[in-house]
Amino acid sequence: MRTGLTKQEKTTEIYFDEKDPTIFIRTHNTDLKNRLTAYNRKHPAVCKLTDVDPDTGCKEFEIEKGRFSFRLTAPYREERRRTASEAAKNE
Repeated sequence: MRTGLTKQEKTTEIYFDEKDPTIFIRTHNTDLKNRLTAYNRKHPAVCKLTDVDPDTGCKEFEIEKGRFSFRLTAPYREERRRTASEAAKNE
């Protein structure tokens, strides 16, 4: 979809506070929009599509805390990076 927005303007905002039991997500990211839309269809009681902007391709969702998570991953050690690189070259 061509929106006229630059990649820098296509943002994802995730916000919540400690009091409210809801996380608010506003995103242009296609993969995240698709995943949240599918989750919304499967679990409408805990995830709601609240707004769609067809001009920019942005979607907004509300989802219960505890249903959305952030995953932090440690950086690969140099040895593991080299091994993975060699394995990819040999395929």
